[in-house]
Order: sequence, then structure tokens, then C-alpha cells
Amino acid sequence: MVGRSQADRNQLPLFLLRLLCLLPTGLPVRSGDFNRSTDNITVRQGDTAILRCFVEDRSSKVAWLNRSGIIFAGDDKWSLDPRVELEKRSLLEYSLRIQKVDVFDEVPYTCSVQTKQHTKTTQVYLIVQVPPKISNISEDITVNEGSNVTLMCIAYGRPEPMITWRHLTPTARDFEGEEEFLEIQGITREQSGRYECKAANEVASADVKQVRVTVNYPPIITVSNSNEATTGKQAILRCEASAVPTPDFEWYKDDARSRRINSAQGLEIRNTGSRSILMVANVTEEHYGNYTCVAANKLGITNTSLYLYRPGTPIDNATSLAASLWLMANLLFCLFCTC
Repeated sequence: MVGRSQADRNQLPLFLLRLLCLLPTGLPVRSGDFNRSTDNITVRQGDTAILRCFVEDRSSKVAWLNRSGIIFAGDDKWSLDPRVELEKRSLLEYSLRIQKVDVFDEVPYTCSVQTKQHTKTTQVYLIVQVPPKISNISEDITVNEGSNVTLMCIAYGRPEPMITWRHLTPTARDFEGEEEFLEIQGITREQSGRYECKAANEVASADVKQVRVTVNYPPIITVSNSNEATTGKQAILRCEASAVPTPDFEWYKDDARSRRINSAQGLEIRNTGSRSILMVANVTEEHYGNYTCVAANKLGITNTSLYLYRPGTPIDNATSLAASLWLMANLLFCLFCTC
């Protein structure tokens, strides 16, 4: 027994030299030398890969190799990688187990078996699949209406993930094409909101991230409610405007001086977001007339006329329109000439 062990050790250098000549240098090839051969193996990143190899008899000399060198020669481990072990579920099995597989493991592996008659090899190519992951996406942005917008979504994975964009509106519009960059020409206020980027491949569930696009636009009066009231009663004039950023409101009473109204002398202005309310606690004769609600933000200014009138009094639209235009002209003059 000692003599045979010594003889085996004498043959080891020759066997290892032959193994070095078998180091894989190119793409995997199929071998039909074994009754049980293993072709390419596909494993998801982080999982365990088992590369199968079987010998014909227990006297065979066997080893695992890859491009880096010898991994196992017999039961002797040459690799320093702690994730790599032998898998032997039967006397003739000599499989290689790689735990926590990563993309750098994606190389050809060779199982070499030397019998008394000849040397046989089986080559296995390990394919590592990577779940999709969005690595970079545009930050939330604010633009003015009419601007051109480019949204970016960069993702990686194996196979390369497919990128799709969707505008998260009630209609949930999907954009055509599969692009990392979404181009929006002349963006409108209706195109504001959240945009969803989805990166998907067949390895795992899609990775999804969102970016918010805020579109600034000038005010537009959406609600203007006049009112009739008898003296001694409370009255309310309501004005609402749609705008981004949220508009500032001012109220004016149209007479010869075009007075700006403040919360005083029985009048109260309540501004809440896009709504402004002028409240008259106790209506007198002086309170009747034409009022102008002005809404403004950094992109523009607009106004509307409202009326507080006695019950049964007809409204002179032409007169109120002229007063409103006169007030707008004065506001624009003050805005640009800093009066």
C-alpha cells in the first residue's frame, strides 16, 4: 500500500502538467465522452451553482480547472476561494459547488478525468443572471410650461433589462419605445406629475422607481362667484385660480381711487391655497358695487370682476369689464415701472 501511494505521488507532477495544458482558453465546447455530461449552466446571482462531473471508476485521477488555474486536484483544494467545494453524492461523482455565485464566476470550467487508457474532459460554461436594478434616475424637477424635459433612468442586469416609462395619471399612459431617456418636447401643465421607470428582465421582479415633474404656469381664474345681499346681512365673494406656484391674491373695490382692500372695517380676506374669499360681515350701502380679484405668481397675472349688489339689481357687464381692464392696465404699469 505504501509503495502504491508513493507511486501515485510520483505521477502527480506529470498529471498536473497535463491539467495545465487543459486550461480553457475560449468558448465552451460540448463533450460526448461521458454518459452523463453537463452543458451550460444558468444560475441567478447569489445562488449556488453545481457543476456536475462523473468518473468511470474510483481509480481515475480527476481535477477541476478554470482560466485562473487548478481548483481541485483529486481531493486537494488548490483554490483559495472559500465558496468553492466538492460535491460528492455518490462514489463516482466529482461535482463542483460554487456558493453565492457572482458575475466574475462566469468563465468556462473543465472537469478532467485521467484513466489508465486515456484522458477525458468535460467543459461547462457558467452563465450568471443578474436581477434588474435601477442604478440612476433623474431627481424631481420643476420646469416652466413649454420647456423641453429629459428624464433619465439607468439600469443594469443580465440579460440587459428592458426600460419602460409610464406617466402615472388616471389613464396611466405608457410611452412607446424602450429607452433610458424620456424626451418631452414643450411640456404642458397636463403632463406634470409622477413618471414611473420600470426595468425588467426574466430573472426576477422588475425594479421600479419614480420621478416627479412639476410644471409651473401662470394663473387662470377658475371660479368667480358674485353675490346679492341685503343691508345688515353677511356676504361672501369667492375667487379661485389654478396656477403653479400657488398664486397670491389681492382684492380691489372699483371706484375712482381703485382701492386695494385689506382685512379691516368689517371686511375680511381669507386666502387658502388657490382660493380667496372676501367676507363682508355686515353689508352697508357703501359695500355694494364691483370688486376685482387679482391672482398673480412669478409667471403672470390675471383678474376677474365680481359683484355685491342689492337683490333685484341688474349687473352692467360692460361697465364692470371696462373697470376690470382699467385696473389690469394699472397693475401691469406698476409691475413693470415699479410705481
